Amino acid sequence: MRPAEYAPDTIIQAGEALQAAGRNVTGFALRQKVGGGNPNRLKQVWEEHLARSAVAEAEPVAELPVEVAEELAAVAKALTERLTALAVELNDKAVKAAERRVREIVKAAGEQRELAERELADAAQTVEDLEQQLDGARGELMASRDQLAEGLAQRQSQAVELAQMRERVDAAEKVAKEAARAATQREADLLGQLQQARQAEQAAREREATANGQLLAAMQQHEENTQLSAELRRDLEKARKEAEDGRVHLQAAQARLDGAAREIEEARKQAREARDEAKQAAASAAERRGELKVLQQEIARLKDGKTSSQPHKDKGRH
Repeated sequence: MRPAEYAPDTIIQAGEALQAAGRNVTGFALRQKVGGGNPNRLKQVWEEHLARSAVAEAEPVAELPVEVAEELAAVAKALTERLTALAVELNDKAVKAAERRVREIVKAAGEQRELAERELADAAQTVEDLEQQLDGARGELMASRDQLAEGLAQRQSQAVELAQMRERVDAAEKVAKEAARAATQREADLLGQLQQARQAEQAAREREATANGQLLAAMQQHEENTQLSAELRRDLEKARKEAEDGRVHLQAAQARLDGAAREIEEARKQAREARDEAKQAAASAAERRGELKVLQQEIARLKDGKTSSQPHKDKGRH
């Protein structure tokens, strides 16, 4: 792997400079700013910097209790280890079974192919032998025909001896005809054997094609086993994702618990404010009662003064 040409700090400074200039921070803009590099890597470094900044600026949230966090970590670790071990075991068994099956099929196909090649070689040798025999029979037939022609020529040239030689000529013709029939029959037999040899050769070729088909099927089975291994890896990734989703749900539940705690604290605050307002209302009512009591006393004094002045007025009239 080729080492990075530009340090992350250099890339981050280039991105901040682009932001300060009001430009969009893209991979090619970073490349132009730093003077080179892979645009995808430059963009990745910048996005990681933004993610770290966002995490650093996020408000702190209440952490899980130690017991819950430890239990969650233990359960997640055990689940991950179990799923990983199960996937590795299944994948190892599938691969070993597939490899063993492929070796068996390849071995059987090789043996059948070797047998077909030997049978094909035997058939070719048989065909060659039959062709040689056929050539020999044809030679014998030609020789017999030559002998017959020679005999006929001699009969024509020896017309004087025709009567004496007739019996021998008839015998020679009979022998020649029998030889011709035998040669014809021999030729037919050889042609039949040649046809059988060709059929055997064709059967050997068909067996070789069958062996090649079995070898192709074994290769296809190996490919299917490879796909099964990939599916097992995807199932493992899905299980890991489900474990991650469980952690997300737990965090959401903790967030709802924190929200409920904040609502309870707000209700307590409102209750304290209500008690303070009640105390203030009670104090105000006490002040009003004191003022009312003072007014009542003043009214009573006024009434007493009016009552005491009434007899003096009556005496003056008398």
